[in-house]
Amino acid sequence: MVSTVRHSLEASPSARTLAALNLGDGRSVAIWENRNDRVRYEAPAHHAFSLYLTGGDGTRRVDRGRECGRAGTVCIMPEGRNSEWEITAPFRFVHLYLSDGGLKGAFSRIHDRDARCLDLPEVTFVLAPNLADPLARLAEAAVSADLIGADGAVADLVAGFRPSPVQLRGGLPSFLLRRLDEWIEAHLDQPIRLSDLARLTDLSEFHCHRMFRLSRGVPPNVWIAQRRIERAKDLLRTTTPIAEIAAACGFSSASYLTRVFKAQTGGTPAAYRGAMEGKTIEGRAS
Repeated sequence: MVSTVRHSLEASPSARTLAALNLGDGRSVAIWENRNDRVRYEAPAHHAFSLYLTGGDGTRRVDRGRECGRAGTVCIMPEGRNSEWEITAPFRFVHLYLSDGGLKGAFSRIHDRDARCLDLPEVTFVLAPNLADPLARLAEAAVSADLIGADGAVADLVAGFRPSPVQLRGGLPSFLLRRLDEWIEAHLDQPIRLSDLARLTDLSEFHCHRMFRLSRGVPPNVWIAQRRIERAKDLLRTTTPIAEIAAACGFSSASYLTRVFKAQTGGTPAAYRGAMEGKTIEGRAS
């Protein structure tokens, strides 16, 4: 069984889930309450971001000395890093779980930079408003099952990580990435093959796939699927029928769009449209 922070907490007799929200694409949010516990995370298979909502002064990381947490502090537990925690007093916290590919792909897309420019630190009990504010909004979204609000909060959290100056080897240069992005956007309504991308880069299919994944953090097919869903989200803000949206985004049917959309976002296109219409009404009322 794959080890994750969430699985470790679910196995604890003391930890209790207060709210949870599946965001799709390997992303999820959970609000936890715990007390009188000792939890060890063994090489978790995802990144975990934590914000202490209430309490925390009875929580310490065993391998980091005697320092304890407090409400408003943030922890980042990168994928694969072991940690052990002792809890002696009740506290409440929110966790955001992101896969490595999901985080790197989002970073590359939001910053328009090579994914390897993300240097994710391991931090414990820090005050970081650029992370705490989106995590607090994610807690609110988990309680209200607000997938759209959660998506915005995740985007803001990723946007808060500044690209690091690194010397890159391999991958695709920025001009080729822009060429591929422009071509992909212009052909999202059509089948896109790896051979198409390889031809644009003047590389073999093998090397194009490998170099693309290095630079974007995800393979081409995943990147293209994400771009299709982003276009679908834009079109769902209009009155365009879902079947027409499916065709405009390269899906063979509305049911296929629904299946992929739910896997990527945690909700259906119809639910997304309904939520957007609700937000528009709220905005007009205010």
